[in-house]
Amino acid sequence: MTHLSEFFGDIDIYLFDQILKNRFSPEMKILDAGCGGGRNLVYFLRSGFEVFGVDRNAEAVEYVRDLSQMLAPEISPEHFQISSVEKMPFADESFDVVISSAVLHFANDEHQFNKMLDEMFRVLKPSGLLFARLASSIGIEDKVKQIAERRYFLPDGSERFLVDEKMLIDATRKLNATFAEPIKTTNVQNLRCMTTWVIRKN
Repeated sequence: MTHLSEFFGDIDIYLFDQILKNRFSPEMKILDAGCGGGRNLVYFLRSGFEVFGVDRNAEAVEYVRDLSQMLAPEISPEHFQISSVEKMPFADESFDVVISSAVLHFANDEHQFNKMLDEMFRVLKPSGLLFARLASSIGIEDKVKQIAERRYFLPDGSERFLVDEKMLIDATRKLNATFAEPIKTTNVQNLRCMTTWVIRKN
């Protein structure tokens, strides 16, 4: 029997929660926008999904291509491309699900954040799901230090682009999307907060 950690890989626990809620089915096309080494793709590759990914890091993309060939050799290596999230090499309305895990908080400013978000919605099909995990100021507003437009120093020593609840609500409205579930935030000992934002394209 395959061990759970082997079957799911080092998946984001909040993405795992979406799997448990039956948000996904094998006929869906999945895009990981900013896939890194593919930690969130192991389950989908093992389970017969048509999986795609982009990342700026060429080594990460090569690693994901190798991972895909091992777990799902029927998937073309060309499904995984070296690309920024702001300008992805896919047609409009190509995907049922777009995953954005720990990517959006690397935006330099609100303009870049919106470009990434608009591009992810461009490639998402109507009724498609965007799953995003990103750093936020929610719950630690008095513990972060602003240094530029929406860029902050966090108590953990990192520097991030931070969203807040109002920004996510406004962005959802601007995208003409609906919440698949309420915004949820995890506070890690007041050092940083990570927010889960799951919305559906109308």
